[in-house]
Amino acid sequence: MIISIINHAQKVIDDEEVLEIVRAINYQIKYDFEPYWSLGATIRLEGGSIDLPDDEDFKKVFPVDMRGDAILYLWDKVDPDAALGFHEKHFNGIPFGVVYTEICDRLKENYSVAMSHEALELIGDENANIFAMGPHPDPDTSHKKVFHWYEMCDAVQSEHYVIHGIEVSNFVLPLYFTDTDEKGSRNDFLGRKNNGKTLNSFGVKEGGYIGFYDPELFRTIKWLLPNDQEAKRRMEIKKDAEGTRRALRYQRVDANPPQLRFAKQDNVN
Repeated sequence: MIISIINHAQKVIDDEEVLEIVRAINYQIKYDFEPYWSLGATIRLEGGSIDLPDDEDFKKVFPVDMRGDAILYLWDKVDPDAALGFHEKHFNGIPFGVVYTEICDRLKENYSVAMSHEALELIGDENANIFAMGPHPDPDTSHKKVFHWYEMCDAVQSEHYVIHGIEVSNFVLPLYFTDTDEKGSRNDFLGRKNNGKTLNSFGVKEGGYIGFYDPELFRTIKWLLPNDQEAKRRMEIKKDAEGTRRALRYQRVDANPPQLRFAKQDNVN
């Protein structure tokens, strides 16, 4: 897979800066991600033929800007309607992700982490339509089977590490999507311990959250650890960016907005 980076944040981020991040993420994909997943890709920055993404002339020149199999947009101001409308107008049917630098600033996180996050998830599930059947995350309901989003970074999204001076996102490993914990298994790349424990299969770390479809409730659920204020903060900020890639997953399986549930609690926000 070739993922085209299209920089629509050039007023605040120049291409030279983006290229440094591209090199670090390509290193991550080749030497960290691919050896575990046997899935690879190359991300590359494409040229910008116009100044404004809604320019009517773009219909004539878009092949120059898009040469890959998927697109990762870099946008400064949060405007999901504009991003989705732009994509549908010019690239409908092509897998895509969006990184908003404004959202990253509010998260107090370098936008390179979000670029890494989105790139890895495009590789793992480019059309946002893969689910993995597994146990309900509530220990009291773990006998119940639900369909988890096939996301590479959500469960560990608050963790990152450095490659060539660039921060990139942690990610889960294939054994994460297994019904039981294999002895000695590694479920995420960094394997950091929280309270002396590493990440469980289909689990979530502090600061992260997961999503799944409950076939009994006919609902999409977002799930995080109880009293995890960092995860709540991240979810509230990211809510402003919904309506792009992940919205496609909701539209396929859920006619209503996703519910939010907390471990060992029944309240729904």
